[in-house]
Amino acid sequence: MNVLTIQVSLYLRSDNMRYLLLLFLLVSHSFFSQKENKFGVPNYFGFQSRMIIPSDAIGPNALTLTKESFTTTIEQQVGYTFGGVVRLGISELISIETGLNYVQRHFGITMSETDSAITAYGTMNFIQYDIPVSALINVKLSKEFFANASLGIALQNKPSSVGIITNPRGKHEFFHQGVVDIHKKISFDLISSVGFEYRTKKSGVFYLGGSARVAMAPVFLLVTKHQYVNESKVAFGDVNGSYLSLDLKYFLPYKRANNLIFKQGPIE
Repeated sequence: MNVLTIQVSLYLRSDNMRYLLLLFLLVSHSFFSQKENKFGVPNYFGFQSRMIIPSDAIGPNALTLTKESFTTTIEQQVGYTFGGVVRLGISELISIETGLNYVQRHFGITMSETDSAITAYGTMNFIQYDIPVSALINVKLSKEFFANASLGIALQNKPSSVGIITNPRGKHEFFHQGVVDIHKKISFDLISSVGFEYRTKKSGVFYLGGSARVAMAPVFLLVTKHQYVNESKVAFGDVNGSYLSLDLKYFLPYKRANNLIFKQGPIE
């Protein structure tokens, strides 16, 4: 079956957010990288990337909508995020971590019309921007190896709605739109993570861990329609935005500040 899929992306404000992400990276690098704060605890600046892993563990990964003989199933697929991260040291045990991330999400769609024996497939791509703020607990395992766990909240910005049109056979058309209400472009996720890191003075900090994101609001409202000549069938429902992720981070090496409030002792 030949399937023609037209992807319609309406990211009218995404360019501005990309510029904001670049500005964050430049400013954060200037102010936070390679520095200790006034209490002698290191601040870090670095980069992070996450692989979004579909899972039903913390929320439904798929949504099925039915209207008479028309059925649509949308399911989250593997996606990714990347951006800058800043870690502010409060003490040797506690840190505050924040950043700005670009989020690319992918959703697979299966659509069928049983009366016409038609089944078609499509993919919907959705962009978000993510500003997490977490409290981090650091546990020293050895001189260079640390374990940490964090808990916090992430602000999600959804710049625009997105949609696809699929034309599997002649006069049959399937319309799917991920609708973002103009008053609901900002939402929040609860976030938690655990991981391990290897800290070196010359090469920086290398982190490997995992995260869970529990969405406090739907990622978008899915509106789906099957159109055949003058006949149409419409269904809609909220798509859950929760996900698990595999996290990679790299922090640049730091140097000591010259204006510490508490000076280090002679053996340090």
